Amino acid sequence: MDLATVVDRIKQKFPESVLGVSTFREETTLEVRSEDLLPLCRFLHDDPEMAFDFLIDLCGVDHLPREPRFQVVYHLCSTQTRLRLRLKVSLPGKNPKVPSVFPVWKAADWLEREAFDMFGIHFPGHPDLRRILLTPDWQGHPLRKDYPLRG
Repeated sequence: MDLATVVDRIKQKFPESVLGVSTFREETTLEVRSEDLLPLCRFLHDDPEMAFDFLIDLCGVDHLPREPRFQVVYHLCSTQTRLRLRLKVSLPGKNPKVPSVFPVWKAADWLEREAFDMFGIHFPGHPDLRRILLTPDWQGHPLRKDYPLRG
């Protein structure tokens, strides 16, 4: 199976969920709705033909002053097919939240905590969402573009 087939199957299974598809330098990115992320990830992980069993990375992005302001980017890999896929979810500047993918990939645990700590993005369904890099009493989120440069 190739990435074009993967994208077609995703579009068939989740026709309203995929907001955009782009390919650059042989890397495919799907922009998906936040409310559909968890079912889509379960499909990518659990379907034997997809088998995206490895969450390589998850990171936050701040696009201030653009709205939607934030994005969460998921880098996925299938160790069976050696295919890689990137998912992007856009989130509003006020109350950014996206369902946790921890139930699908346990590797999301610390990655989601880091995005929460640095960007203030919430992941409902995460079993222990708290700061991981900064002290619990720290004010603000240092990777936001409007964070004061001097702390």
